[in-house]
Amino acid sequence: MIVQEVAKKYATALFASTRERGLVDEAYEQFSGLKLALDKDASLLKFLSLPKIEEEQKLELLRTVFGERMERLFVEFLAVLVRKRRAMYLVEVIDEFNRLVEFDKGINRVTVITAIALASEEEANLVSTLAAKTGRKIELEKKVDPGIIGGMIVVTADEIIDGSVRYGLGQIEERLQRIKVH
Repeated sequence: MIVQEVAKKYATALFASTRERGLVDEAYEQFSGLKLALDKDASLLKFLSLPKIEEEQKLELLRTVFGERMERLFVEFLAVLVRKRRAMYLVEVIDEFNRLVEFDKGINRVTVITAIALASEEEANLVSTLAAKTGRKIELEKKVDPGIIGGMIVVTADEIIDGSVRYGLGQIEERLQRIKVH
């Protein structure tokens, strides 16, 4: 859970700073691009996270690579992550920052996990139900995990709705274990 806590703390600070300066859209674009680059090649992230490399070397690399490409505020934000030894969480911070930006724009990113792929009609019904419940536009990310056996798990920014068969069976097992048989 420390990863989510760290990501939320730093992403919230970045969001507040960019909002205050009117740079939210630019930050969203630049950090999304950075995340894509890190997804393709994580060597920069590994370098920034290595404890054996001096902090000054890391900061010099950041300023050299991003100094001309990114807003100064964004480069300094990356420097703070390095100084606080939180660079290894950069991808999660970017994800959380993007979620905050999208939420601010009325978009709710939702992950749905099912045992088999959803039919298009089921997907449309789910999106419509969630949009009605939240009053927001829903961006649906679909994942398939046969391990949940059936049903679905819906994950939003602040809620997890576990309607999986695996969860239901676990609940039944717990109840059965609490029953005293004479």
